[in-house]
Amino acid sequence: MSYPEIEVLTNLVARVFRVEDVTLGDPKQFIFRYRGQLLNEDSVAAYDQLDASVASFNLMPLFRVENGGQVIYLVARPPEPPPMNYKTPTILFILTVFSVMLAGAQPEGVVPEGTGAQILFMLKNIFTGWPFALSLLSILLAHEFGHYLMSRYHKTPATLPYFIPFPLSPLGTMGAAILMRGIPKNKRVLFDIGVAGPLAGLVVAIPVLFIGLSMSTTTTLLASPNGFLEGNSLFYLFAKYISFGQWLPAPAAPHGIFYWLQFFFTGSPIPFGGQDVLIHNVAFAGWAGLLVTALNLIPAGTLDGGHVIYALFGEKASKVFPYILGVLAVLGLFWSGWWIWALLLLWLGRVHAEPLDQITPLDTPRRMLAVLVIILFILTFSPVPFMTLAQ
Repeated sequence: MSYPEIEVLTNLVARVFRVEDVTLGDPKQFIFRYRGQLLNEDSVAAYDQLDASVASFNLMPLFRVENGGQVIYLVARPPEPPPMNYKTPTILFILTVFSVMLAGAQPEGVVPEGTGAQILFMLKNIFTGWPFALSLLSILLAHEFGHYLMSRYHKTPATLPYFIPFPLSPLGTMGAAILMRGIPKNKRVLFDIGVAGPLAGLVVAIPVLFIGLSMSTTTTLLASPNGFLEGNSLFYLFAKYISFGQWLPAPAAPHGIFYWLQFFFTGSPIPFGGQDVLIHNVAFAGWAGLLVTALNLIPAGTLDGGHVIYALFGEKASKVFPYILGVLAVLGLFWSGWWIWALLLLWLGRVHAEPLDQITPLDTPRRMLAVLVIILFILTFSPVPFMTLAQ
């Protein structure tokens, strides 16, 4: 880069930034580093102005805070992402529709013996699973398109949702995910994209849950070798109380608060002989929507909850990661699935999505919304999502 270009770039930076020193860097990392201070408090406008100014040089700015001071890096502008791949997401979604319908199938008649015969029997009755599939996929679509549409609104490239079929499982799917194809501009954009999914999913999941509970009944809770009981979150407990007028599952004999605390956090002892909801498939889809929301709001890594706490606290958010692993390890004593989640977070949860502008903080409305999202995580989190009914 010639000296005139260097002088021009420095002058462009100086329009928004009081430059105290300039460092020429390795082009593989950064072109220039400027230490100093923004000239005004509107860091969003300053970033947009500088970004537009250096675009003709095929550069882009990074706003950072280092050692308590503000720093601007000029780096090579990344290439535009390749055209959207529509084929793979479409195929995966179609496969997931059939997988979820199979999971929700309600066949009539005697189920034959033998794995092959049972699978064939379920396939013949697959279309009886449409109420469950419609309910669950509506929740998942709302969640994922909440992310996708918010990404489009903020001009941050992202893929369409990739649904993951999981045949012969209780839900028929392992959920879905979208992948960012660009870097969020600042923490506000990262926050908006992160919270849009859980909030959109809950807007659908909550009415689905109450509609499903209105179609459910209560029954005596009995042991079953192959049966399972869905776990309780605080919201699910309240929803059942609103729908049936009692805390469920209700033990056969009255118990105090310590019983409820033990059952809520450990899933035992299961109150056999007591009353519980005989959950309709639509209600089960709503319950699954709450579970999906809570799992995504775990405050770690690139999960939605990780975006929220990173936008709130920046690099300090990584300090909570060991505590999250510790909690999951303890909960894994009562539901082994948490150990799998802990391993996944060890693999994927250490890295946060870093926006281009890390100087711009969250504004007050977003901070208030962040508090609400944390409350929603507490209300929808189920310490023991599944319990077996085998004695």
